Amino acid sequence: MSRDALKTLFHPFATDVLAAPGADARILFLGAEASFQRPAGFDASIACVQGFRPLYNALQRQPGVSVTPEVEGEGYDGALILCGKHRGANEAWLATALERVVPGGMIVLAGGKEDGVQPLRKRLAALGYAPEHMPKYHGVAAWFARPEDISGALKIFSSSPVSVEGRFQAAPGMFSHDRVDAGSELLASRLPTDFDGLAADFAAGWGYLSVALADKSPATKRIDLFEADHASLEAAKENLAANCPGLPARFFWQDLAGEAVKEKYDLVIMNPPFHEGHAADPLLGQTLIKAAAGALRSGGRLMLVANRGLPYEDVMATSFRQFGETCRNARYKILWGSK
Repeated sequence: MSRDALKTLFHPFATDVLAAPGADARILFLGAEASFQRPAGFDASIACVQGFRPLYNALQRQPGVSVTPEVEGEGYDGALILCGKHRGANEAWLATALERVVPGGMIVLAGGKEDGVQPLRKRLAALGYAPEHMPKYHGVAAWFARPEDISGALKIFSSSPVSVEGRFQAAPGMFSHDRVDAGSELLASRLPTDFDGLAADFAAGWGYLSVALADKSPATKRIDLFEADHASLEAAKENLAANCPGLPARFFWQDLAGEAVKEKYDLVIMNPPFHEGHAADPLLGQTLIKAAAGALRSGGRLMLVANRGLPYEDVMATSFRQFGETCRNARYKILWGSK
């Protein structure tokens, strides 16, 4: 999310199109990001909600900011929504704002051109909410007063968990929330059948690879799941409890690129992310490969899947005593490294 979208979100208040909420008001900020600037007179307390660990950490470093990974409380006087690229996640934020804001409270949403604000605004207009809007900083801000009756909107915008293969639960906004990712499926097919040590699942998502390892190697002593998205990690807890209740597991809401792993493992499995916003950034995967190498004990092994064009071989060569490629298909490759 660009900082421009943050400026777009606060622009109606900065230009006095909307009255800035005073010190006695409570504002819910969904999808909040750090470095936002309060316009003059915007003295309300702001309850920020951010479930992505790096952005959460950045908000914690911003003076005067209160942030939680999940929504807490109700009866807010208004809400701010910073939209992202996932339509379902934006709609879920909107439903949350409608539920948590008092009737008549102002709900303001904004995002860049690729963040789906305009279609969302048009859907609100079709419901009779008559949102006003204004373009600014390469994005659009829209706002409306929360009506008394929100039942119709909640039917449209509220999201329910998605069942994947009848075994897993996920939700919009999570990586591959409605199907098993083909890359993860390929890696699952190559996981060991005789593993009996301590394992870690880096960038674990909603837990598919952890469950796959438990299925193939039931003697696994324990698996630790590391995931930066709080909602995905909560889903992973439910999916492991449902699919492999006897497997000891621990769950870490952690930014692997910025927060050190303290444990040492015999095996790390990983389908590392490689996007920052809308653009591909192979550095993310390279950073996680280094983190995995640091978390393995001598003789430990990394198994990862990646898009076949991503340049991971050099970092594998410098991070591991030995490395190689297990297989590849038209889209993916499986790499391994040994400490």
